[in-house]
Amino acid sequence: MSLFWRIFALNALVLGLATALLLWAPVTVSVPVLLTEAVILVCGLAVMLVANAALLRIGLAPLDRLARLMTTVDLLRPGQRLPSPPGRGGVAELISTFNDMLERLEAERATSSARALSAQEAERRRIAQELHDEVGQSMTAVLLALKRVADRSPEPLRAEMRQAQETTRESLDEVRRLARRLRPGVLEDLGLVSALTSLTDDFATHTGLRIERRFDPDLPVLRRETELVLYRVAQEGLTNIARHAEAENAELTVRRTPGALVLGIVDDGRGIGLACEGAGIRGMRERALLVGATVDIGPGGRGGTRVSLAVPVEPGSAAPVQAAAGTGCGEA
Repeated sequence: MSLFWRIFALNALVLGLATALLLWAPVTVSVPVLLTEAVILVCGLAVMLVANAALLRIGLAPLDRLARLMTTVDLLRPGQRLPSPPGRGGVAELISTFNDMLERLEAERATSSARALSAQEAERRRIAQELHDEVGQSMTAVLLALKRVADRSPEPLRAEMRQAQETTRESLDEVRRLARRLRPGVLEDLGLVSALTSLTDDFATHTGLRIERRFDPDLPVLRRETELVLYRVAQEGLTNIARHAEAENAELTVRRTPGALVLGIVDDGRGIGLACEGAGIRGMRERALLVGATVDIGPGGRGGTRVSLAVPVEPGSAAPVQAAAGTGCGEA
C-alpha cells in the first residue's frame, strides 16, 4: 500500500469510528450545548487526534529514519543501511532504492579513490626518484666541491667551509629522508615489519618521540596493496602525533585477530577531543576502503588518541612472514 493510501486509510478509520459512535451511541447535542455534552465532544475529539497522531507517527517513522540517515551518511564509513519495512509499498520501495543508491555511491567512491591514490603513489615514486637522482647527486657534487675548496683554503676560511660542508650534508640527509618517506623502498624489499621498524626509528630520531613497537610473530602473508595501506596509515598516524598530540610516548602494534590484521597506534598526548576530522584522517579512511578495511579513531587508554586499522584476512593465510626482519617487541 502506498503512503497516500495508508494515510487515507488511517484517517478514514478514525473518522469512521467517530461517525459510528455518533450514530449508535446514546449521545446527542442540544442547543445550546450543555456542559456535559461539550466535555464529551472535546474528549472524543482529543481521542481522535491522539489516535490519528499515533497512527501517523507509526506510518511515517521509516521516513524520519531515512531523513536522519540522509543528513549523517558518510561514504567513508560504508555499511550504513536502513532496514526495509515489511511490504512493498511506497516507503519500502523508497528505502530500498536509497540503500541501492548508497551501495552504488560507495562502490564508485572506492573506485575513484583507488584511481586517485594510485596516481598519487605513482607521483610520489616519480618525485622520490628525482630527489634521489637529480637533487641528491647535485648536492653530493656540491659537497665534494666544498671539500676540495676547504682542503686548499687558508685556515681562517677553512672553518667556514667546513660549516658549509656540514650544512650541505644535513640538507642531503634531509632530501634522502624525504625520498624514503615518499617511496618506502624498504617496504618493497624487506616487507611490512622492516618498513614499520624503519619508519618508527626515523620518527623517533627526528621528533624525540619514544615509540614502542609490538609485532605478533605469526603475521599472515599480505598483498602489496594491503601492506602499502598499512604503512601509509601508520605514517599518517605518527605524523599526526608529531604535529598535534604533544605526546612523549607512543605505541605501534600489529597483531593478528580472528579474521583480521589490526594495526594500532596509541599516544599519551592531549587527545583528539571534539576536533573535526581533517584531511589526514579522511585520507586514512579512503585508503582503508581500498582493501576493505575499517578505521576506528577514539580516546586511548593513557589519555591520548587511539587509531585502529582492521584489515580483513582470509582464515587460511596464517603463514608467518618476515621472521628475519625482526618481529616481536622493540623501542625507538
